[in-house]
Amino acid sequence: MLNKKFTLAGRPIGRPISDDDFDYKEEELRNINDRELLLENMVIEFQPAQKGWMENISNYVAPLEIGDVMRCSGIARVLDSKSKKFKKGDIVSGQTCWQTHPIMNEDDIELIEDTDMPTAYLGALGGTGLTAYFGVTKISKPNPGDTVIVTGAAGGVGSLAGQIFKIAGCNVYGIAGGKEKCEMLINDFGFDGAIDYKSENLNESLGKFCPNGADIVYDNVGGRILNDCLLHLALNARIAICGIISRHKTDNMNFGPENYSNLIFKRATMQGFLMLDYVSETVVARKKMKKWIEDGKLICKEDLREGFENAPDTLKGLFDGKNKGKQLLKIAD
Repeated sequence: MLNKKFTLAGRPIGRPISDDDFDYKEEELRNINDRELLLENMVIEFQPAQKGWMENISNYVAPLEIGDVMRCSGIARVLDSKSKKFKKGDIVSGQTCWQTHPIMNEDDIELIEDTDMPTAYLGALGGTGLTAYFGVTKISKPNPGDTVIVTGAAGGVGSLAGQIFKIAGCNVYGIAGGKEKCEMLINDFGFDGAIDYKSENLNESLGKFCPNGADIVYDNVGGRILNDCLLHLALNARIAICGIISRHKTDNMNFGPENYSNLIFKRATMQGFLMLDYVSETVVARKKMKKWIEDGKLICKEDLREGFENAPDTLKGLFDGKNKGKQLLKIAD
C-alpha cells in the first residue's frame, strides 16, 4: 500500500502560496510498531495558521521544516492497530497531516464517539470552534446588549464566534467579502447585519451599524480592516485579536494598527490569544457547544471539497476568501 503525501518545498514569505511550495510524493508503507496505528485519512482541515507554519514564523508550535509533511488536523479511520486503546474501524482525530495513510502513535490521536457528526471535530468541536469559544468567553467577555463587530465573519472561526455572541445576547455585525457571504451571515448565522468590505465604504457602514461605537471587536483579519474598526469603539471596548489573514501577501509583520491611539481615548483593551491557553477547559467547552448544535443554536457550516490532489489549491483558496464556513477536504469515504 502506498502513502500519498504533500511535503513543504518553499516558504511563501511576502507572497501568496504557490504550487511550487509543495512536493507530491508516494512511499511504501512500513510495518507498524507497538502502540502504533495505520490510518486512512478521510477529511482534513485548513486554517490561516498553516501559512505561518510554512513561513516558519510561528512561535507557538514546532517549526515546519522543508521536507516535512504539511501539517493539519484530520479525521481518519483505523485500518490496522497495535494499540490496546484503538481497534480496526475506529474513527479518530489528530494531526494526520497532508497524507492518505498516516502511521501514528496511540498517544497522538483521539477517539471520536460522536460518529454522527465526525467533521465537527475539525470545526465547531475542534480547534476552530474552541478558538471562537474561548475568544468570546475569555477575551471578549460579552454582556447582553453589547454591540459586536466580527471581521472575517464568514470563515470558520468568525461564523462561530458571531453565533456565540448572539447566544450571549449581543447585537452582532459581520464583515465579509461579497454579497453572497454577507447574506449567509444574516440568513444562516443570524447576524444582525453584514458589511461587504469589497463593495461598501467600511467606515460609513460601521458608523451606520455602530453609531455609539462597538463594545467588542473580534478580529480575524488585521490590516486595513482592523484600522477602520479601531475608529469605531465604544468606551471601555474590548478587542480580541484572533488572526491576521490580511498579511498573507506581505512579509511585514508590523503593518499596524495605525489607529491605536483610539485605545487611549476610549480606554479600550486589545488582547491576543491562542486556543492553547485554555486546553484544560476543552471538555467543558465542547459539552456546551455540542448542546448548542443539538438545540439548533449553533450552525456549523462546512465548505467540503474533494480529492487529495486538490490540497494545495484548497489552501490557496482559503487566502483568496473562497471558503464559506470551515474549509475541509474529503480524501476518502
